[in-house]
Amino acid sequence: MTQYSDQVTAEIVKEHGINDAEYAVILDRLGRAPNLVELGIFSVMWSEHCSYKSSRAHLGRLPTSGEKVIQGPGENAGVIDIGDGQACIFKMESHNHPSFIEPYQGAATGVGGILRDVFTMGARPVALMNALRFGAPEHKKTTHLVSGVVAGIGGYGNCVGVPTVGGETNFHAGYNGNILVNAMAVGLADADNIFYARGAEPGQPIVYVGSKTGRDGIHGATMASAEFDDASEEKRPTVQVGDPFTEKKLIEACLELMATDAIAAIQDMGAAGLTSSSVEMADKGGIGIALDMDKVPQRETNMTTYEMMLSESQERMLVIMKPGREDVAYEIFKKWELDVAVIGETTDTGRMVLTHKGETVCDIPVAPLADDAPKYERPYFAPEVRAQLNAKDVAQPSHMGEVLLKLMSSPDMASKAWIWKQYDRHVMADTAASSEDPSDAAIVRVHGTRKALAITTDCTPRYCFANPFEGGKQAVAEAWRNLTATGADPIAITDCLNFGNPEREEIMGQFVGCIDGMAEACTKLDFPVVSGNVSLYNETNGVAIPPTPAIGGVGLIPDMDQRAHFGGMREGDILIVVGETEGSLGASVYLKVIEGREDGGAPLVDLDVEKANGDFVRGQIRSGRISACHDLSDGGLACAAADMALASNMGIKLAHEGPVPMHGYLFGEDQGRYLLAAAKEDAIAILQDAKADGVPVHVVGLAGGTAVTVNGAHPLELDRLRAAWEGWMPGLMDQLVEAAE
Repeated sequence: MTQYSDQVTAEIVKEHGINDAEYAVILDRLGRAPNLVELGIFSVMWSEHCSYKSSRAHLGRLPTSGEKVIQGPGENAGVIDIGDGQACIFKMESHNHPSFIEPYQGAATGVGGILRDVFTMGARPVALMNALRFGAPEHKKTTHLVSGVVAGIGGYGNCVGVPTVGGETNFHAGYNGNILVNAMAVGLADADNIFYARGAEPGQPIVYVGSKTGRDGIHGATMASAEFDDASEEKRPTVQVGDPFTEKKLIEACLELMATDAIAAIQDMGAAGLTSSSVEMADKGGIGIALDMDKVPQRETNMTTYEMMLSESQERMLVIMKPGREDVAYEIFKKWELDVAVIGETTDTGRMVLTHKGETVCDIPVAPLADDAPKYERPYFAPEVRAQLNAKDVAQPSHMGEVLLKLMSSPDMASKAWIWKQYDRHVMADTAASSEDPSDAAIVRVHGTRKALAITTDCTPRYCFANPFEGGKQAVAEAWRNLTATGADPIAITDCLNFGNPEREEIMGQFVGCIDGMAEACTKLDFPVVSGNVSLYNETNGVAIPPTPAIGGVGLIPDMDQRAHFGGMREGDILIVVGETEGSLGASVYLKVIEGREDGGAPLVDLDVEKANGDFVRGQIRSGRISACHDLSDGGLACAAADMALASNMGIKLAHEGPVPMHGYLFGEDQGRYLLAAAKEDAIAILQDAKADGVPVHVVGLAGGTAVTVNGAHPLELDRLRAAWEGWMPGLMDQLVEAAE
């Protein structure tokens, strides 16, 4: 007969997301039934969000080391060497469920949480990115969610004083019931002064710093590890509330404390709050931890141990200090008007012991909460891979200019300026690529140097749905390509793996396929994974999101004078495509928007070709021959040319010939391609170099005039194109204003 304590029943165990087999493990590890506090701690630490119990078996296949990797997965964020004694620290995480329930605070606290992951390791945050995916534009909740999420990201990032420099926004009916809000932060630190959650020893004081603990966010990690249903709105109380001004003070106070050599280990209080931060530091140090809950700063009266341990109140950190250095933390945090308190000490017991009001309310081993947590090899089957769809299998339209207009004013391709204009993109004064100087990746100067970071986020979920393996490869390859198109050396990635319910075999099959594709691409491109996040159970009433393994890539531009963008095209420039075009229209934007279909196989990614073409392009950028460079992805050649034309305010005369049908040639999404613009003499040199290197290149047009044309026909005037491209998003959001009136 299953054993329960006075405080715990079978129903309470179920409400905590613990199944019968897991509860049996708890009984075995404790040798008795848990009380409610202990059950709550096991619940959050064994949630998918904290334990990765369904994904750990597969994540190990991702390459995580490299010549420039200082710290890979396992810490708060990844760390890479960018030379001159400097390091770049970065990570991407999800805040999907909270943002659907309460879009402003969900998105805002997602930004706050990812910032803490970065400055916890000693970095000053220098850039924010986001990858947002909303439901169909016509869905009743879409405009409300877009408005709230964008306001939350802008409200927090702008106030804390870190620029939001780029990202991506997609709309698809597959996200109607479960939007995705993935936030990425990037920081800079001295390579010899990185701080870790590991490193604590027995007998050291545990110091709580930041904001007081309240009742917001309780069971947030558990909520993030469960499907949505019709009662999701009832989960609103589990969404945390953020304060960016307190976060700014916390950043400065922590960086000041880090300059004192008083810290043994440090961890932010993110998902599962005080529980996860204390468990992770204890586990990494192989030690125990003892906390006096009466000493935890509290902003509400009569809080229980359960509430304090599971609260996800924001802007809090846990620091294990070197003995005798507590006064240093007190002095610094009091100066910054933040709470600070010694709430316990590390021990040699390997156990978490909590006391409250003179009683021991929790006494459990640390190991089962961390590395000894459940690990599942869930059954799966590989989803059916759809066959390739060539342009010859799709009817050709009569007017390519009208097709291009429709594509560029579609939700997939239209300008998202309505969104990014609400973000402060230039605070700190080091943002080098912006809307006025667009490039395929954001560019942020390394302050006081000639070098810069190139940063991108990317994923094509429709490819991952059509063929998870190729889609996983493509997500990594496109991030690598985006960095390359700026002239950067790609170094490493972070990821945010968003999928449905892993207990469904087809969903687990999507996950495994994407992981395998990512692993192959990361290995071939020498582009390791240094940090990341897995977000599962992204579905509502049994309907899963499209598989969305979002990739955040970081690269280094050694010299700011040797960088590229796609707004520098000049009159008379020759347009060159690097790479071969076969007219792949499967799972393409063209097929979706023009044909109203989402069938066909994902384009295949030849990683050897990808690397050869990218290395060639990077070399040409650094030679100074290229006036504009843009990677070819969604919408193919014609949409990339339209981007370049709009950014340069210059017409383009495209030429089509050869066996590929015109619509496949213009809108096919074959991989590993770039569009270059160069003056005639430079173009000749580029063609000669390409021949010598065995890289395929093709002259495809000429810059000039006021329209985009194909073979002198199918004209689309830039003024008309710009109005449609810029007008879609404001038109969508006007619906929200009209509804409010």
